Amino acid sequence: MTTEQVEAFYDGTTGSISYVVYDPESQIGAIIDPVMGFIQKRGQLDPQGADALIEWIVSRDLQIEWILETHVHADHVTAASYLKDQLGGQLGIGSEVTKVQQTFAKIFGLEGAIACDGSQFDRLFKHLDTFSIGTLKAQVLHTPGHTPACISYLIGNSAFVGDTLFMPDVGTARCDFPGGSAAQLFHSVQALYQLSLGTQLYTCHDYPPENQRSWQSRSSVAEQQQINIHLKAGTTEADFLALRQKRDETLDLPDLMLPSVQLNINAGKPSEVTEGETAFLKIPLNYF
Repeated sequence: MTTEQVEAFYDGTTGSISYVVYDPESQIGAIIDPVMGFIQKRGQLDPQGADALIEWIVSRDLQIEWILETHVHADHVTAASYLKDQLGGQLGIGSEVTKVQQTFAKIFGLEGAIACDGSQFDRLFKHLDTFSIGTLKAQVLHTPGHTPACISYLIGNSAFVGDTLFMPDVGTARCDFPGGSAAQLFHSVQALYQLSLGTQLYTCHDYPPENQRSWQSRSSVAEQQQINIHLKAGTTEADFLALRQKRDETLDLPDLMLPSVQLNINAGKPSEVTEGETAFLKIPLNYF
């Protein structure tokens, strides 16, 4: 039986982690949650990290079949479309992305400028959908809460959980963005806790406690159940909701939220480009 191989790539600027998961038998792989750098002072996309990921893939003669998103990210720009142009493969995301597109198209004044039907992506996954990566079998789990469209990918003994869970000493993701729900996140985590105790959970971000450790990308279901600082196996829903709401009230917007969301609902591409090929982003005044 083929075992999935996983390589993690950490972006220190945003604390984001991208993954390549591949089948060593067929040399076919998938990229999960890829990061495109963004130099905010210049309004400039920076593909350096994405290019390093491409170099790693090419050096191992891998064929990319999928470029997968766990959700629409608010803290980094996705490199999904850039990587598809370079490597091929199909773009995949959860089918509920249409709700996120509709919500943020209104906020950013992009109604009519982008399609809100998910057509920027090649595959819109629903709960329990299955697909293949070479000889590897993958299953989709709808794990909403951080956003209504969040999904996790279960591939062999590995689950790529996006922002549903962080490392146990960091906890869980915020739920205060439009469409977020701490109650939904609680039940999504319970679903992940039903996986086998040895299942490795790969998170989309790590924010290591200062001076305590270097970045990490995975933990087991058993570890999360035992020591997650926000949501252990015995934590009640009421206690979690109180903790999550109190914490969310203290959080500022992510530094790159305004450029990221409007690009990411369009698979990483700008919605407005002039004849001279200059792209534009919008800033909603006094909204957030």
